[in-house]
Formats: sequence, C-alpha cells, structure tokens
Amino acid sequence: MRSRARGGTAAIVLGGLLLAGCGGGEKDTAGGSAKQAGKGAPGGYPASVTDCTGAKTTFASAPRRIVTSDASSLELLLRLGAGKNVIGTGFPPRKGMLPSTLDAQAQKVKVLSQTVIPKEKLLGSGADLYIDTFAPTGNMDGGGVPTAEEFKAAGIKHIYLKSTACAAQNKSPVTDLSAVEADITTLGAVTGTSAQAQHFVATMKKKVAAVQKAVGGTGQNSRPTYFFFDYDAGAKQPFVTCNRQIANAVITLAGARNAFADCDGDYKQVGWEDVIAKNPDWIQLGVRSRGSEAANEKAFDEAEHWLKSNPATKDLKAVEEDHFLRIGSEQTTIAGVDNADTVEAIAKSLHPGKVA
Repeated sequence: MRSRARGGTAAIVLGGLLLAGCGGGEKDTAGGSAKQAGKGAPGGYPASVTDCTGAKTTFASAPRRIVTSDASSLELLLRLGAGKNVIGTGFPPRKGMLPSTLDAQAQKVKVLSQTVIPKEKLLGSGADLYIDTFAPTGNMDGGGVPTAEEFKAAGIKHIYLKSTACAAQNKSPVTDLSAVEADITTLGAVTGTSAQAQHFVATMKKKVAAVQKAVGGTGQNSRPTYFFFDYDAGAKQPFVTCNRQIANAVITLAGARNAFADCDGDYKQVGWEDVIAKNPDWIQLGVRSRGSEAANEKAFDEAEHWLKSNPATKDLKAVEEDHFLRIGSEQTTIAGVDNADTVEAIAKSLHPGKVA
C-alpha cells in the first residue's frame, strides 16, 4: 500500500527512509553522493537515477515541466532553486507552511489536485518529469496509478524519492539521513542544481555530526524514550511513527529511543493503552503548520491540554513532568532539509549542556 501524504487540506503521512541505492545493480550517478553528482557532460549530464525497483532513468538535460506528487517534493525543488520549472503539484502546501520566500513561490504553483493527482490529469499535464514520493505499489484514489508504459507514451519520466517511496521495501530500521541526503543530491543532479544540493547536504551532515559527537555514544538504556504524538492525525486513537519512518532516524540521531521502534513499518494505529504501556519520558506535540507562529502555538497548547486533561494520558511520566517538545510535524516526519535541524532541536532538549 502506498504511504499517505500530508499537505494542503489532506492528512499527510509520508513513508519511511530507505538507504540510498535500493534499486541495486545499476550505478546511480545522480544519487550516490554529493561528489558523484554533476559528473559527466557539461552541466552535469547525462544524469542517471535508479528507483526502488531498479529501473534506470537517464536525463540528457534538465527537465523543464515538472509535476510533483505532493508538498514535500515541491519544497525540495523550491529550496534547490528549480521551482521555476514546476508546472503543477498534488497535495499542495498550505499557505504559511513553508518559509516566507518559499511559501510565495509555492502558492504560485498550479494545483492539479488537493490529494493524489488523477491519472488522466497527470498524463495530460504536459509534464516531462513526475517526482513521486509515494510507494511504487498499489493504487490510490484518482483513477489508479499510470503504468511505466503510460508514462512513456505521455513523454513523462517518472522517478521516486528513495527516502519516502521506498519505505515499504526497507528491510531494516531507519537510523540515519543518508537516503534524504541522496534524494537531495539526486534532484540537484537531475535539475542542474548540484551546487546548491551539495551545500544542503554538507550543512545537514555538519549539524548531525555535531550532535552525534555529543550524544551518539549514549547507550540504549541511558537514552530517554520518546513518543511522537501526531495530534492532527486524530487523538482518539493515535497513529505512531514506526522504525521505517524518517522520524525514527531523527529521534535516534538525537540520542533518544523511539517508543515504537519495535513496530516494523512507517505508521501504525494503536490504542492509548499501548502508549501507556510505553510510558515515554518525552512527548513531541506533533502539530502541522497552521500558517503562522501564533496559530501554531495555539495548536501546541491544544495538544498539550488534551494530554493533560485526558484520563488515559494525564498520568504518563512525560505529561506529569511537562516533558513536551513543540516541534512541527512536517520537519520531523517528512524527509527534507529540516530533518537535521529537528535532530539538533530534540538533542538540545533531551541532553541539555551536551549539545551546543
């Protein structure tokens, strides 16, 4: 089943993280490392990408008419400076979800669907590239998923983001940001923005390395347990982030233990009795951007009040000790540049004095 996506008015949950190169066999000249990106012909072409299934896509030049499946892939392109070539998106970002400059650009992108782009609309969009963050199996609403033959007939190259779309095929827990970094490098090579991609990857690595130097050696039993409370997914019956979700890597790198790291997959719906059994040391109030700092703070207040007033959760250790983190949902559960910042923010709260 494909992962659900978070963006626009829909509830988005993106899949987990898979180590780069999951396709196997073919050499991924665009996604292996920042050093590989940009090699080849002038301008960094040809650039080749292998997806989760091992299929290889080669670009002789930068695509000019890109469609993105959702807000996460759109954001990456905007950050890289390739936004001018995006002609449409599904699951659009809500106004104010992205930093101001990016938000203004994002709001100008044509919305092809508030959720999954219908098959016929996608094939008739005039795109020359479709960037897909969803898992490469199964069907979704909107008339199904185009086949490889249908994409080819429409003149659309189709690539997956390995850090999200390959989640279902990952055979081990996600504990680092290597696939996120590889996706950024890949998109940089594909769109001719390798220099910017390398800058982002280097910055992410530097931040995470600093945190790891400070807390990476902390033994498992000494790490506080951590629960990501996805308040917007519904408080009545919680959705938890499992060990194939990018949040698991973020939490692990920050020197904590994901309370539901024993759950294989990206997300799972559980009962509050399961959370009570875990009795986490810390709880992140997973609130999705409301478009302004004031609106976000109000939502964080609501999530905290719910936990403190609900009979099932008010006696949890984290609740009694006011161990709450107010960090947005998107930068924790959606693969992107901000993941490294979230690692840093969590580490500073859980390990005060150790992380500068």
